[in-house]
Amino acid sequence: MLSFPRSAQTIKGDIITPDHAGYDQARAVFLGAIDRRPGTIVRAADASDVAAVIAVARETGSALAVRSGGHSPAGHGVIDDGIVLDVSAMKRLEIDAERRTAWADTGLTAGEYTAAAAEHGLATGFGDAGSVGLGGITLAGGIGLLVRKHGMTIDDLLAAEIVTADGEHLRVDADHHADLFWALRGGGGNFGVVTRLQFRLHEVDTIVGGMLFLPATPEVIAGFVTEADAAPEELSTIANVMPAPPMPFVPPEDHGRPVVMAMVVYAGDVEAGERAVAPFRTLAEPVVDMLRPMPYAEMYHPVDPNYRPVAVTRTIFADTIGVEAAETILERIEASTAPTQAVQLRVLGGAMARVPADATAFAHRERRILGNVVAMYGDPEERPIHDAWVADLASELRGGDPAAYAGFLGDEGEERARAAYPGATWERLAAVKAAYDPENVFRLNQNVPPATD
Repeated sequence: MLSFPRSAQTIKGDIITPDHAGYDQARAVFLGAIDRRPGTIVRAADASDVAAVIAVARETGSALAVRSGGHSPAGHGVIDDGIVLDVSAMKRLEIDAERRTAWADTGLTAGEYTAAAAEHGLATGFGDAGSVGLGGITLAGGIGLLVRKHGMTIDDLLAAEIVTADGEHLRVDADHHADLFWALRGGGGNFGVVTRLQFRLHEVDTIVGGMLFLPATPEVIAGFVTEADAAPEELSTIANVMPAPPMPFVPPEDHGRPVVMAMVVYAGDVEAGERAVAPFRTLAEPVVDMLRPMPYAEMYHPVDPNYRPVAVTRTIFADTIGVEAAETILERIEASTAPTQAVQLRVLGGAMARVPADATAFAHRERRILGNVVAMYGDPEERPIHDAWVADLASELRGGDPAAYAGFLGDEGEERARAAYPGATWERLAAVKAAYDPENVFRLNQNVPPATD
């Protein structure tokens, strides 16, 4: 057990060690296969606590993990033996509805923020999971259900407050520490602990959206991607090709049959939205059609806090998914022995693509499709089998293109991290890293080592 030095006596938040009753719950992260035992968990109360924990980590030489929502595919929010700095108790939110801006602590979840903003008919785009922490998804980029209309989460980031490795509290924006502000927008947790984020808000109240299940054939999958690409920018989709889950609203005879399970959001006029979603209904007779006018905040469904899936994943970018690729997806899903497997496809473009590639540390603005291959399983001994299935299918779908999205990367090594930050982006990030974290204190992430020249 790590013994905190006198310098930690100012910490106001909870300090949780292995002998505490709540230790196992405090160390748990979203993915159930990650089972690490930190020496100490500190649930910070404010930015001063954050600075104190960073100082302790440096003073003791302890590895430092930082978490908000705990959704990191690589499990970077928890570590064996070291210190976990948990900001999930930091949940201040200040909404200026008139100026359409909000200051949010990074311990807030996307669902909490979205519900509060919805009271004003406003929203900022995050991902598809309400339980994800604002810190993690924003620093990775943020690609969700408003991406074509309003861009990525980082495109609505106006400013941030951060505690750096030397304990300095900085406010960064386009005019202050502009190099660091550039790096935070997609460069992950490499540069410090972000404690507050200022976002732009958009008028997003009633949408046309919800869930649509279509029977999955090669033609339906390819047609869905084509329609999503051709749709008005107000329409964003996330489609999962997978066996139909035994949800209560899915007809029993369809359980286990391959479907396109899609989340759809049209952020605009309701009548125009009804016209925009109509082509998807004509691809095939829907298995489930829940598309309707609804409040945007309802897209974040309640999540069981004890839900901890055991899964392996690989992220890819692609420029098209045609009938041949769709055939491959269905063949591989049929061959998988995992209890649940899926290929997720997010059609991009629109507002996201109009931002210059070098404007932020997210460098894949021109890509048309973000994919994620997933296998969920139960028996730990079967992991190598499912990992091989995921890796092989992802490799075939990416077709030799190494590009990756940092937010979906697992623990896959420096080569894959470089694929998230190609070319000059990596070199620029390394220079910023050298300026703000030359000792690589913040290394439990998709790590960009500091430049050494």
